[in-house]
Amino acid sequence: MSSKIYILFNLFFALHLVAVHSVKFHVGGDAGWAVPSSKNDQLYNDWASKNRFKINDTLYFEYTKDSVLGVTEEEYEKCRSTHPMFFSNNGNSTYTLDHPGLYYFMSGVAGHCERGLKMIIKVLEPESPPQVANSTTASAAYEFAAATSTPTILMLFMSFSWAVFM
Repeated sequence: MSSKIYILFNLFFALHLVAVHSVKFHVGGDAGWAVPSSKNDQLYNDWASKNRFKINDTLYFEYTKDSVLGVTEEEYEKCRSTHPMFFSNNGNSTYTLDHPGLYYFMSGVAGHCERGLKMIIKVLEPESPPQVANSTTASAAYEFAAATSTPTILMLFMSFSWAVFM
């Protein structure tokens, strides 16, 4: 019985490690996505540098009479894009950061990018999972949990719970 509890504990610990938390960032804070004052043309890059972005976080752009474009670095530097990778102009746009690296955003309205309505987001590499010292069972449980979907893991967890307590 104690070995079942040990396995159950290790499985629960492994499930806890693979939990993913994402954050929804309101771009620009209360000001939203709007042309900054002439004194602060780095407003959005300053805002981005104060946040830590991870894979699966989302950016929420709130604006009026404008648009958001996801562009290449070259297009960002030129403040011009004919084929953006992302485009939205509905006033409430959401963009999911799906890989590590740099993302470039700008306004699609003529003159707004040049006035500072642009931003670079850096998404961090995922952290390596912590190592479990001297525990083959915990290591195997972690590797299994990392490679398995959440619903499958939950079903497995319930099966182990039933086996231990029934």
